[in-house]
Amino acid sequence: MNKQGRSTSPGEVSASRIETYTGNRGLRLEEPLLFELDNPGACGVDLDEPDAFTSRLGTMERKARIGLPGVSEPDVMRHFVRLSRKNYSIDAGLYPLGSCTMKHNPRLNEKMARLPGFGDVHPLQPQKTVQGALELMDTLAHWLKELTGMPAIALSPKAGAHGELCGMMAIRAALVARGEGETRTRILVPESAHGTNPATAALLNYKVDAIPATAEGRVDLAAFKAKLGPDVAAIMLTNPNTCGLFECDIIEIADAVHEAGAYFYCDGANFNAIVGRVRPGDLGIDAMHINLHKTFSTPHGGGGPGAGPVVLSAALAPFAPLPYVVHGKDGFRLVETEGEAKVDGTHPFGRMTAFHGQMGMFVRAVAYMMSHGSDGLRQVAEDAVLNANYILASLKDDLSASFEGPCMHEALFDDRFLKGTGVETLDFAKAMIDEGYHPMTMYFPLVVHGALLIEPTETESKRTLDQFIGTLKHLAAAAKGNDKSLFTGAPHFAPRHRLDETLAARNPVLRWQQERPKQAAE
Repeated sequence: MNKQGRSTSPGEVSASRIETYTGNRGLRLEEPLLFELDNPGACGVDLDEPDAFTSRLGTMERKARIGLPGVSEPDVMRHFVRLSRKNYSIDAGLYPLGSCTMKHNPRLNEKMARLPGFGDVHPLQPQKTVQGALELMDTLAHWLKELTGMPAIALSPKAGAHGELCGMMAIRAALVARGEGETRTRILVPESAHGTNPATAALLNYKVDAIPATAEGRVDLAAFKAKLGPDVAAIMLTNPNTCGLFECDIIEIADAVHEAGAYFYCDGANFNAIVGRVRPGDLGIDAMHINLHKTFSTPHGGGGPGAGPVVLSAALAPFAPLPYVVHGKDGFRLVETEGEAKVDGTHPFGRMTAFHGQMGMFVRAVAYMMSHGSDGLRQVAEDAVLNANYILASLKDDLSASFEGPCMHEALFDDRFLKGTGVETLDFAKAMIDEGYHPMTMYFPLVVHGALLIEPTETESKRTLDQFIGTLKHLAAAAKGNDKSLFTGAPHFAPRHRLDETLAARNPVLRWQQERPKQAAE
């Protein structure tokens, strides 16, 4: 045996004390700003010198560098790949954010969205050349109306909040048509509703009137009825609500709202919990937006086009915005003008957006629906609720569940289990980053103190959930055992440690400026 081989023992040196020349720590790389990679003259492409021409810019011609970095193609690619490795994503692991439904985006959907007939479609093409795209939009509209039990839909809103705005503008248009646009000025919003609901109402110049929650986390029915009056335009209610609970009195709420001459807007962000199980139209709802990125697996966030279609009751259907798809003897077409709409007997309140720029979201959603079928979509809701209740049942003795009984699609805990430990909700969440998890939603909903809202969705396996549950049990035991080393200053292993969030909010640095050389002392 060769006794002169290298040692394989890790030794006793603490890695935390080792400094590296680059600042990198293994594969945890320090990444400068793109501007700091500037190498004047470097470029990803070679361009020929243009032929001589007469400029029409006059004195507006550029006389100096415009400040964009010169970077080669490999450097650009490496920069953005290294940045992407600092991100946590649903493709990397469980994403427990409550109220956000971070579910897997099947690659089949991505493949369908990249088909040339969908991926290359242009909004200014003649409608006779995009019949397939219009048919897909019509199919999506049909599925969403079937799943919600609603007769009309607006596909144009670009996001959930945009959908809220659309639904509330339809309600306002209906009130104006009744001659009550000026007298109905108040919107009722439960404390357990999504935060965008009161913002949307305020944007439309309505007065927001909050409805308290009961000790069980649901709308206080008596308080709600006491606030009804001839000046109420609508209620904006989230169901299931942000406590992860189904509003058991929803039909009675709907009846009371309609009896008062008002309308019922439902925030459909949590539709994933009831899709295929409950039709909102059967509950008396007049308008509801649907987040395709939450219930139907289109990508969530990232700055790209979103989609928040709005389904409308028969009372609001005539006021749906332009444009919308109709199917006639000559195929599919978009109704683009109020004149065309009046022929159909409708009175659109206007237009939400110039074009249906979220075509890719429509394709992904239809692919998801058709691959699941009606029975599969029903199972989606059942599995989402099962996973959430598994987490709730497994952690209720270690964390503190906010409400008694089972939940719907998300489990809500509060900070009572941390009382007397010196560990705050934020500390607990930051320690999760060291364990390789993105934190759950914190401090929301506001109806409980120190909220920890967990939504596993249907796409997580029992094995994945068990590891997540074990991690939270471990952290809870450490906090209760007065072991603050896991929490003080956490996260310890992230590319950046805990930031001064107050300073960042008060003094944000939003643009890069090159440091000027210091003047030599005279």
